[in-house]
Amino acid sequence: MTAMTDVAFLLLTFFMLTSNFTKKEPVKVDVPSSISEIKIPETNVMLVLVDNSGKVFFSVDGQESRKNVLKKMGETYSITFTEKELAEFGNMGTFGVPMNMMKAFLNMTPEDRDRSENALGIPCDSIDNQFKNWVSAARAEKGPDCIIAIRGDKGTPYPKIKKVMSSLQEITENRYNLITGLQKETDY
Repeated sequence: MTAMTDVAFLLLTFFMLTSNFTKKEPVKVDVPSSISEIKIPETNVMLVLVDNSGKVFFSVDGQESRKNVLKKMGETYSITFTEKELAEFGNMGTFGVPMNMMKAFLNMTPEDRDRSENALGIPCDSIDNQFKNWVSAARAEKGPDCIIAIRGDKGTPYPKIKKVMSSLQEITENRYNLITGLQKETDY
């Protein structure tokens, strides 16, 4: 019995140490399937999420990088963030809030931030395209080797995805990856 208990704890420890935890996302995105097997790296990535209603969410890896990107966005929009707000943003994953609501969003409890009514999306329209500013600030922070990955829901209308791609092209970001689910290749 002792040997079996030892093995059970060894296996438990092994799985705890080798597993990768998924990051919490503000919306559920069901990606379309494809047969492409290109892997997106886990570091040096800007992730753009587009839900089925067309709301845009953004994420940059690295805690210090996120803080620096928020500082740059604060300078762009004349908003000063406290150290506590910067620390909160550094600990966050994917977000989607207009800049005029960012301070209030960062001062919410994590449970309140996770509510669906607070998943507003980053403005990406022709009048107020804050999404372009987020990507530009992240590019300035992360450098030219950072990969942009777009993860759109399979139910998202094409014009919404095209708007995101057009925004990227307007700031000469012409290289990005579309994340899909892997599907077996079938013979026709």
